[in-house]
Amino acid sequence: MTPRGGRDDIDGIETLANGRTVVKVRVRAIADGGEANRAVTELLAKSARACPRRKVQILSGATSRLKQVAVDGDPKTLGDALRTADLPPSD
Repeated sequence: MTPRGGRDDIDGIETLANGRTVVKVRVRAIADGGEANRAVTELLAKSARACPRRKVQILSGATSRLKQVAVDGDPKTLGDALRTADLPPSD
């Protein structure tokens, strides 16, 4: 996650050096008082198409740029929504 990223957007999917696949997210909110975390959950809920924000939860990394997030719902539907979102090509 990139706080103060200039816009609320998903920048794509990336594979880290350790092999872990992550979704790159940037939000306009500042990382103060949980504002950036709320913006991330709202953005992911919107990207998951009609998923209520209450179904998106940060499991770990609340104070870190790298977060583990859970989205309650059908994994296939959520994966399809993410893959068909307006994402730039991955690196």
